[in-house]
Formats: sequence, C-alpha cells, structure tokens
Amino acid sequence: MTAMSEGRQLVESAPDYSDPPVKGGVTIHQGALVVMESGLAVPGKTATNLTAVGFALKTVKNTGADGSVTVPCKRGTFRLFNQGGDAVTAGDIGKDCFVVDDQTVAKTNGTNTRSVAGKVIAIDAAGVFVRVGY
Repeated sequence: MTAMSEGRQLVESAPDYSDPPVKGGVTIHQGALVVMESGLAVPGKTATNLTAVGFALKTVKNTGADGSVTVPCKRGTFRLFNQGGDAVTAGDIGKDCFVVDDQTVAKTNGTNTRSVAGKVIAIDAAGVFVRVGY
C-alpha cells in the first residue's frame, strides 16, 4: 500500500451494531449482555478470556449447530445490576468492571475468574451504567 494521492469514497459499517454467530444449544435473551467465547456469542457469564460485544436486541435460541443463527447486538452504555458482595462504587467511574452474568457486573475480576465487561460510566440506585463494546 502507498499513501493516498487523491480523495476516496469512505465505506462505513453500522458502528454500534453487530450480528455475531451464536454457540449451538444456547439461548440469549433480549437485553442480555453478550460475550464472545471462542468466536461464538453466549450470554455473559463468569469466565476468563471472554470479550463483551454488546446487548442482545432480541431473544435468540440456537437449537442447531454453532453459528447457525446470529444475535443482533448493540454496543453502548446501558444499566446492569451491581454485584452486592463486590459492588462497583463511585470511585470506579472510568475504570473497568467485570462480568458476573448476563445482567450483572462486579468491581473486581474475582481472583482472575471474570472477564472485563466494559467501562463504568455512572452509578445509580438501580445499578451500574457500563459502556460495552468499544
């Protein structure tokens, strides 16, 4: 490749949406935190080496083989529940928080048992606003 010598038409994808393939035998519910595990979408869970990609826009049940269906996901900042015993606090705003399940995050990685969910943006009485998928 060489540097541009003239203008070009930009090609853009929908930056806040994706449709990752779903692991076989898995149901991902609408509103669930979606993570990638070995290249396949699964509901958020306590495990290492997962990548949070967004939130499911509809419930998807894959009764077939790995990747036979996809789940529409949206990246962004959404409220998740705060893990009571390992709660995210106001001092954690701007820091990473960690996946407990498909609707809950925690302050710590649980002694290296949890994956990063995203960045803590705000906290209120109902939960933690987490920026996911960027």
